[in-house]
Amino acid sequence: MTLFDDYLTGGLALKNRIVMAPMTRCRTTQPGNIPNAMMADYYAQRAGAGLIITEATQISPQGQGYSFTPGIHTAKQIEGWRLVTDAVHQKGGKIFLQLWHVGRMSHESFHHGEPPVAPSAIKPDAQVWVADENGQGSMVDCPRPRALEIDEIGKIVEDYRKAAANAMKAGFDGVEIHAANGYLLDQFLRSTSNIRNDIYGGSIENRARLLLEVVEAVSDEVGASRVGVRLAPFITARGMHCPDIINTILYVAGEVDDLNVAYLHLSEADWDDAPQVSEGFRQQLRARYKGSVIVAGKYDQIRATEIVNKGYADLVAFGRPFIANPDFPTRLQHGWRLAEFDSTTLFGGSEKGYVDYPNYSQ
Repeated sequence: MTLFDDYLTGGLALKNRIVMAPMTRCRTTQPGNIPNAMMADYYAQRAGAGLIITEATQISPQGQGYSFTPGIHTAKQIEGWRLVTDAVHQKGGKIFLQLWHVGRMSHESFHHGEPPVAPSAIKPDAQVWVADENGQGSMVDCPRPRALEIDEIGKIVEDYRKAAANAMKAGFDGVEIHAANGYLLDQFLRSTSNIRNDIYGGSIENRARLLLEVVEAVSDEVGASRVGVRLAPFITARGMHCPDIINTILYVAGEVDDLNVAYLHLSEADWDDAPQVSEGFRQQLRARYKGSVIVAGKYDQIRATEIVNKGYADLVAFGRPFIANPDFPTRLQHGWRLAEFDSTTLFGGSEKGYVDYPNYSQ
């Protein structure tokens, strides 16, 4: 097998096994966090991926934690995303919308001066990107959140359901539920960020309850074959070092296997001295979950091909290489040199560092 073989997941035919990973870029039109024509160009340029997963997209105003990130909860946002999906489909691409609620990874400036919400009132050791009235952004510390009341949690489940329905109206091929990287659903999964003593805290089953309720609600709305789930078993940043997370992830994997979702997407630790993902974990995951697996985490072509051929993954997601290389799959296939991206243009700004990277030219 190679990365360039076609692949079928959830009834969706992909032209290769290369996934464009979700990456926050903060280029929406203001006010209203509305996707725009420049974003449509950006994604269409990268439609050579077997599957594009969009930048994380807030399901509600409460779910926002960074300036200029897109939403999927207003009519104008749906119209804006339709520009994106039409552009990608015209280039023969497939695209899923990543559904996002940041939880405590936020700032009071997004919530009329009120604190963000979380499973428990525990301040994260983390920062978020906040822009001023002139559009200039910087990283600021997250405040102490307030714990969600139990009667508020059902509203969040419904927000996910509505967001998934809106994604279908916008023309997406499916949705990915973001339950990784220290955001709300991940916060519920971990004993370090969730110290609740009700049905959403304590045991593995209780800490996983919200995520599974969301997966069921979204699957009921759009069909399980149109739903992916992103998890982060080895991420420890942002106060997420939970001693029980591997057992929790394996439990979740077994539960979503029963729901027949399209795929599990593993966000693996990608810093320089990050722990290696053991073969034992990969084997346990495959025993619990029989569907498609996407892995992401500083993979190159050699490592990506190896993990696919070992049977531990079916698709491999690449993040930053896609920024500076809109034709990234073609460059890999032909062994062409990869361009370097400009890290100063990651968040916010204009076309520079966004849609002005050229395709390869010999």
